[in-house]
Amino acid sequence: MRGAEIHTSKGIMKLKFYEEDAPKNVANFIRLAESGFYNGLTFHRVIPNFVIQGGCPDGTGAGGPGWTVDCELDGANQYHDRGVLSMAHAGRNTGGSQFFICHNRRGTQHLDRHHTCFGKVYEGLEVIDQIRQGDIIDKIIIIEV
Repeated sequence: MRGAEIHTSKGIMKLKFYEEDAPKNVANFIRLAESGFYNGLTFHRVIPNFVIQGGCPDGTGAGGPGWTVDCELDGANQYHDRGVLSMAHAGRNTGGSQFFICHNRRGTQHLDRHHTCFGKVYEGLEVIDQIRQGDIIDKIIIIEV
């Protein structure tokens, strides 16, 4: 099983991918991470007790990699809970590089089956709570878990 380490100045979040539920979104994230796309980008949107969001190359929330990835919403793990990694988008099938990680289940139910869940943090959950808007993603490393 593959996963990733998201390295930040606040610590490392280790996550496992939902490869069976969201193979296209996982492959897209891996492609971007392995190319170094995320290195040095910020968490441009942080809403306490909701989500931390990163992956925008221009830091505004409007940028992407130059392509889109389809939503994958039918799998068993398509619910937003603490530590869930999900694809941000501006409408169905418009995701690209931006992702978010949920603080908790409260207030995220409306995202279920609208945004593709493609992984979950299993170590470093406390880092989610420490991230502030503007904090930098040092690097994302793909790992075997």
